[in-house]
Amino acid sequence: MKSIHKTDAIIVTYNPVVKDLFQMIDLIEKQVDHIIIIDNASEEATRVSIRESISNNSKIYFHELNENFGIAKAQNVGIEQSLLNDPDFLIFFDQDSLPGATMVSDLKSAYLNLSNDREIVSKKKIGILGPRYTDPRQNNPPPFIKVQGLNLVRCKCLEGKPYVEVDYLISSGSLAHVSMVREVGPMREDFFIDYVDIEWGLRANKFGYQNFGICSALMHHSLGDNPKKFFSKHIPVHSPLRHYYHFRNAILIYKMGWVPINWKLVDGYRLILKFGFYTLFSEPRLKQFSMMLLGVLHGLTGRSGKL
Repeated sequence: MKSIHKTDAIIVTYNPVVKDLFQMIDLIEKQVDHIIIIDNASEEATRVSIRESISNNSKIYFHELNENFGIAKAQNVGIEQSLLNDPDFLIFFDQDSLPGATMVSDLKSAYLNLSNDREIVSKKKIGILGPRYTDPRQNNPPPFIKVQGLNLVRCKCLEGKPYVEVDYLISSGSLAHVSMVREVGPMREDFFIDYVDIEWGLRANKFGYQNFGICSALMHHSLGDNPKKFFSKHIPVHSPLRHYYHFRNAILIYKMGWVPINWKLVDGYRLILKFGFYTLFSEPRLKQFSMMLLGVLHGLTGRSGKL
């Protein structure tokens, strides 16, 4: 008999630190019904280590892709595999996240509470839910964000407020009901990496769903490479190749007619600031500049997929 509110976890890996990966799996395993690991062609030694570590665990399914197809393709493969188990919820994880001991149940409880809130469901369907995450390398928990008018609103968790409305959530730790996944559709595989979760969250909005950040659900997550301190802020940085995808996919989203214009303007303004910051302060500067510029040009000409 199917358990109540059955949940499958989908983890995407690419050359993970195996010890760290299984530290995360130990935390997840107690909270879900199945774990599906989709590996994007990690080194053979890494894959062998993962295989050996799960050989006697029927709860974990390990699927190895024959090349690095990107996070979106891997997530879609994970979704297809998970649907064979007939779950109620799917929850996605990157390899560098550490969920709290009750994070999954906190997200599911929040989903059920929101679904029973007549004021909320009279306006929107319940979309993607995500935890409040902290990056241990930063001294400020990244807030949930949304665009209102021409302003980017940083939505902090306040006492007595269990959730906040957001436009999108980072993919790691995000939970969605299977019915929403089926209606909204798969991740954009041609994005490869970056803006995949943003596009999916905005697309959920388009289909009438409201996404929420859940304040009681907690997770540690490392966003980007070592962040650079700029005045009082810590700004995540990536490799030049990641910045290529970041800028290209942002432009591809701006060209989508259904994305709200005010969202494009606010995000586009931030993108310009990032271009300047990464060019001036992120090494190697010339490579960063050239890859970001190439991403913009490819976005304008409609090129997508793996570079």
